[in-house]
Amino acid sequence: MRWEKVPAIPFFTGNTAAFVHELDVDGFSTAGGSSDHIRVNVTTNAGALDRDQRLGLVKELSELVAEAAGDPSLADRTWVALTEAVPGGWGIGGHAYTNEEIVQHVRELLGKA
Repeated sequence: MRWEKVPAIPFFTGNTAAFVHELDVDGFSTAGGSSDHIRVNVTTNAGALDRDQRLGLVKELSELVAEAAGDPSLADRTWVALTEAVPGGWGIGGHAYTNEEIVQHVRELLGKA
């Protein structure tokens, strides 16, 4: 939320989440046979992050993963995949929002419509 620069309102705090899927050591391998990597997938609505925000988010997530694991070298083995949902492809509460609808909805929630 900080990197997207969105307000801390329930619409965002209730729909911003992290999911951890731990795999067995033999459940993942690079082409070179290594299984000591971490993958972080981040999905946002289209255009939510500019280049500087993407760079900062990837760096921070890589550092957080390494810190949580107690292994500073893990930052170099952390892959962060940033995915943008197409307009109308970001569903919250049963509605597939376009970017314009998200902005309008948040303005209404903030009393700025």
